[in-house]
Amino acid sequence: MLRGKCECGAVRFEVADEFEYACHCHCSNCRAQTGSAFKTFGGVRRDKLRVTEGGDNLLVWGEEHANLTRCATCGSPLYAVVREGDWAHVGYGTLVDAPALRPQKHIFVGSKAPWHEITDDLPQSDEY
Repeated sequence: MLRGKCECGAVRFEVADEFEYACHCHCSNCRAQTGSAFKTFGGVRRDKLRVTEGGDNLLVWGEEHANLTRCATCGSPLYAVVREGDWAHVGYGTLVDAPALRPQKHIFVGSKAPWHEITDDLPQSDEY
């Protein structure tokens, strides 16, 4: 199990190191969420993630089966519930422990920040 947490430590979670995909997402929503050029996340089955502390301190923006979950205290984006609620996109920056699966590609590069240059050799997609 991998440990994860928000910036202030009020919310902590565990996630199985069973990510099935990992991406650098350059879409405008991910850039706005993080305030950075892209968001790196791993996709894992939702039942593989468990909040261990601070479950009463979650800010859930969206619907039960499609949302962005943050810490209500510090605002850290922790994970997104996607694909009809069956999957979680866990922000790799929230993980305390290193996941086995490294990012595999860049997605939504068609809307990437114009000031950011991608300098690695990972595959790139204009959309997902």
